[in-house]
Amino acid sequence: MINFDDTLIRVAELMALAARTAPKAKGEDNLKIKIVSGSELENFADDMLKTGEKASRIATFQRDADCVRKAACLLLIGTRSTPLGLDCGFCGFNSCKEAAKAGATCAYNSGDLGIAIGSAVSTAAELKADNRVLYTAGLTAKENGILGSNIMMALGIPLSGSGKNPFFDR
Repeated sequence: MINFDDTLIRVAELMALAARTAPKAKGEDNLKIKIVSGSELENFADDMLKTGEKASRIATFQRDADCVRKAACLLLIGTRSTPLGLDCGFCGFNSCKEAAKAGATCAYNSGDLGIAIGSAVSTAAELKADNRVLYTAGLTAKENGILGSNIMMALGIPLSGSGKNPFFDR
């Protein structure tokens, strides 16, 4: 009999590789990537509920925590906020030095995260693994320091290999 949970962890590893090798501004990699599985996954779903209570969006977090509980694993991808020295002004400041001093979000870092997420879910789609991007999982990871310090934003992608995608028609 095939153990689809083990297969999905391998899919998550390939998704992590796709995210890591996705194009990045100036070639600077500010991503942090982690795969959550096993008992750690159940604990993470519990943490999502706590984050939802603090964020006053418990219904959304409850729905997404239920999705995480149905998943074999969860891929988390986050980015640090590290201005790249391009002084582009996308963040609203004239220079990266001003932006860093103000704690502004670097537009290139968030763009790189989006490209990495796109690469990861494209890989999941090619491998026919059910998935969905969850901001709630990313916020939980950020709030709990799961990806380390200095993470400005993150997203989570649960994976499933059941007969029906549990992440849609919720």
